[in-house]
Amino acid sequence: MRKLLVISTVIVLTLTLPVHSNAQNQVRSVSAGGTPLLPDNLVKSPVPRLPDGKPDLTGPWVGGGSNADIEREGGLKPGELPLLPWAKELRDKRKEQDEPYTACLPMSVPRVNPYPWKFAMTYTSKGLTQIYILHETGDAGAHRVVYMDGRKHPDDLLPSWWGHSIGKWEGDTLVVDTIGYNEKFWFDSRGTPHTEKLHTIERFTRTNYGTLVNEFTLDDPGAFSRPVQLKFTARLLRPDLDLMEYICLENNQVGAAGGYVPGTGTSNK
Repeated sequence: MRKLLVISTVIVLTLTLPVHSNAQNQVRSVSAGGTPLLPDNLVKSPVPRLPDGKPDLTGPWVGGGSNADIEREGGLKPGELPLLPWAKELRDKRKEQDEPYTACLPMSVPRVNPYPWKFAMTYTSKGLTQIYILHETGDAGAHRVVYMDGRKHPDDLLPSWWGHSIGKWEGDTLVVDTIGYNEKFWFDSRGTPHTEKLHTIERFTRTNYGTLVNEFTLDDPGAFSRPVQLKFTARLLRPDLDLMEYICLENNQVGAAGGYVPGTGTSNK
């Protein structure tokens, strides 16, 4: 009877907490029964501000990007994503268990997954110089850097998982412009592809204390017939919680040793 009870408890945690199936045992301070988001009665409180008067976007946030289906999660109807024929054919052939993200490779933009993430801002005597975007999940790719010091994109970029990001403020909106992506990551677990021509613009606006809106422009003439406008919304994590340490490779090795088949949620034993 004890064994059955323990197994039942693990299943409840896996189904109700917004974490990867390999990470449920890391959650120590969150009880089962719901996503640990800011209570609804605090969501519409005023936007906090930094000493320089700009809105505090730090977070941590949950959501605000794509995960399962960029078309649906970005606010489009089925079939509205203007993929070129080759890109649509490739997406339809891909299988979820084959995506790079499940093998602990970076998920890139605009993926978020169920883990929380946050902005970290670096100030010097010259003001805000860099913004780091940090993800709790170890396979997100460590960190992403947004340069806020007025530099331009280099002319000789080597394609990379996160590309090269430069940012600026437009009023209370943080605008992040990124080029130089490689073509290895998927936009979602559905398999939506892109090319190295990808250019993204993210417009982050904190509309109230508990809500962050990401108005996302996707421009990739190699895979899409026209630029696409998407919209994602993130919610603030409960104030007594923060990012936890999670190393994807470490947990995946444990899963492999136990017969877990990545991307399927099943065991081969």
